Amino acid sequence: MKKPDKKKAEAISIDTRSPDTRPPDSRSNVTRPTGASAKSTRPNSNIRSGKSPRSALATARKVLKTEADAIAALTRRLDGNFSEALTLLEDTEGRVIVTGMGKSGLIARKIAATLSSTGTPALFLHPAEAVHGDMGMVVRGDTVIALSYSGETDEILRLLDRIKRLGIPLISMTGQRKSTLGQASDITLDVSVSREACSLNLAPTASTTASLALGDALAIALLERKGFQEDDFAELHPGGGLGRRLMRVEHLMHETKTIAVVRTDASMRNVIDAISRARKPDGRDFGMACVVEKGNRLVGVITDGDLRRLIQSRNNLMEQTAGECMTAKPATISRRNLATKALNLMESKEITALPVVDAKGRLEGLIHLHDLWTTEMI
Repeated sequence: MKKPDKKKAEAISIDTRSPDTRPPDSRSNVTRPTGASAKSTRPNSNIRSGKSPRSALATARKVLKTEADAIAALTRRLDGNFSEALTLLEDTEGRVIVTGMGKSGLIARKIAATLSSTGTPALFLHPAEAVHGDMGMVVRGDTVIALSYSGETDEILRLLDRIKRLGIPLISMTGQRKSTLGQASDITLDVSVSREACSLNLAPTASTTASLALGDALAIALLERKGFQEDDFAELHPGGGLGRRLMRVEHLMHETKTIAVVRTDASMRNVIDAISRARKPDGRDFGMACVVEKGNRLVGVITDGDLRRLIQSRNNLMEQTAGECMTAKPATISRRNLATKALNLMESKEITALPVVDAKGRLEGLIHLHDLWTTEMI
């Protein structure tokens, strides 16, 4: 029987002592490298260490300039194809389907979102999912925008047969006009770039920036053609900072039953009583009474400031009526106006409250400066 190799046995021997009782350098049979050799075992040690901050800034400036140049070149190349694409999108009876793979897919998703938020119904279609059933989203009446810089992306090309069979218009954004996608498209938009911002000229950077910018150009040009206004934007953006900025007066106003409303023949004693009793939910008063005539039509207002001036100037104030003391033809606002308009009007008139009236001048409520504070507009 062959005797075991003593040296090999020593090399594979296991230290059975508790880790806490072993000397620091003997708690493992693995030899721990030190010095320069230790650095070579770190993950990604083959990647060169970073350069100086000054060099990093130079790289950042170069990237930004390369991408800015790509957009500038795109601006110079805009031609009739852009106008034709715009008309095609404007005339689309269904939805705009935007598709792309990889980085182009991320840009396509953003373009679809921008179109949707600016009044053009759109959705993103993942080309890989499309060939597994999602192509059912695309129907006659839609228009497809396909993004592929090479124009030869397999997942995109596999969609062409159904797009053509349904007779769906196809707009492509590609860097290769003579590619398969470019030649199959009804309209081709050239997003070619002289080079990518990547130092290796490989990572999609300048090309994706150009595609995104062109998508924004289509969306905003469509917005203007359709006459899309702030009110329309507000309907589609009820949440977040934009939602607060685009909030309507009707979302913040106080209804007539909670504010001080008096008739023109009401005594000033009753006016003062009405102003004192009307309170906001936080307990503060509105500091104003709205004066109405028959049919609830607003004819004037009486404010706390008016009362102070009247007390100083009229000896027989309590014997007079609201119609005799009111400020006639006050500034008003519609419930459908944006709250920002109410704020601008209050600031320009140096007032703290606005009556809300309908198209016929009938009182519907009141909006106060304090109500606007809650929206963080101020």
